[in-house]
Amino acid sequence: QLAESGGGLGQPGGSLKLSCAASGFPFSSFTMNWYRQAPGKERELVAEILNTDTTDYADPVKGRFRISRDNAKKTVYLQMNSLKAEDTAVYYCNAKGYSSNYWGQGTQVTVSS
Repeated sequence: QLAESGGGLGQPGGSLKLSCAASGFPFSSFTMNWYRQAPGKERELVAEILNTDTTDYADPVKGRFRISRDNAKKTVYLQMNSLKAEDTAVYYCNAKGYSSNYWGQGTQVTVSS
C-alpha cells in the first residue's frame, strides 16, 4: 500500500529527499504523514500534509524539512535539508483516513560525515 524510497547516507548540512508511493486507497482524500524512529526512542511525527495541502511540522524539523504531495502520482515527499546527526532514524510513511490507517515498511536515514 505504501512504499518508501530515497533513504540512505546524508552528510551533516546536506539534503535527502524521501518519496512514498501509495496504492490501493483514495490517496487524495487521506492525510499523509512522515514519522521517524531513532534507536531506543519512540516513533515521532515529523510532518503531515492534509488533503487540503495544509502542512504541519515537528519543532525539531521546522524550517529544514518540507512535505509535499502529488495526488496525480499518488506520492508524498519529504525534502530534508540542513541535515543533522539527530535526524538519523528509520522514516515511515503513514496514510490516515476516516477509518483506515496504513504504514510503509520504513527507510533508513543516516546522517554522518
